[in-house]
Amino acid sequence: MGRLDDVDLSLKLSRKEQDERLAAAQERLSALRLQLGGLIGDGRLGPPVCALFEGWDASGKGGAIKRLTSQLDHRHVRVASFAAPTYDEKRHHFFWRFAPALPGWGGVAVLDRSWYGRVLVERVEGFASEEQWRRAYSEIVGLERTLALEGMILIKFWLHISDEEQLRRFRRREKDPLKTWKLTDEDWRNRERRPEYTAAVEEMFERTDHEHARWTIVPAESKRYARVFVIETVIAEIERGMVAQGIEPVDVARLEPATH
Repeated sequence: MGRLDDVDLSLKLSRKEQDERLAAAQERLSALRLQLGGLIGDGRLGPPVCALFEGWDASGKGGAIKRLTSQLDHRHVRVASFAAPTYDEKRHHFFWRFAPALPGWGGVAVLDRSWYGRVLVERVEGFASEEQWRRAYSEIVGLERTLALEGMILIKFWLHISDEEQLRRFRRREKDPLKTWKLTDEDWRNRERRPEYTAAVEEMFERTDHEHARWTIVPAESKRYARVFVIETVIAEIERGMVAQGIEPVDVARLEPATH
């Protein structure tokens, strides 16, 4: 039994519950984002925030990211998506291509896929040697520990859906002319290797869930539930990280304009 087996995929929300909780969470996140940037509150820059998303194909990463960022001023948040590395990127250490997307103090970044590709797709598909992907666990923990000790709030999500739900979503995409582009031959091939990917995911949790950057597994069988779960988790982690840096999260109702 692994961690994925313990996830309750029956959790769901009605559209009304989703809309109400999303609206409240998006307003709260907007206030925290402005405070992190020193635009409200006492004017201090808050710690950098990096939320990274991994998960099964068709698990709803894009939709969750869209709801997470839709009410934020896009000048104040960076969303970076990563596919297979290019020829030039493969000439460098696998961390190299992610560095420009990482946020500095006062910044927020969202990564759609991340350095965990080294121990997932690159491991399963043989794009990295066994020595490389086995070494990557300690390299990843070392990087994340360094970032966290410098103050970064690092939030790691794995969006989990059942094999049956993934197949349903694939088939819906196949029939929708506006979504067929999302479904590739590679997606179908990956489905055939789900047991191998499951083993890689479980080992990833075991080897890279550490005190400075815990994994959060998102029950994503219900897209509505997943979207609310993600944004509420981000808010809680930002507030926790701010308090750890001696910054009291803003109470909008008692807010006074920042002085600059």
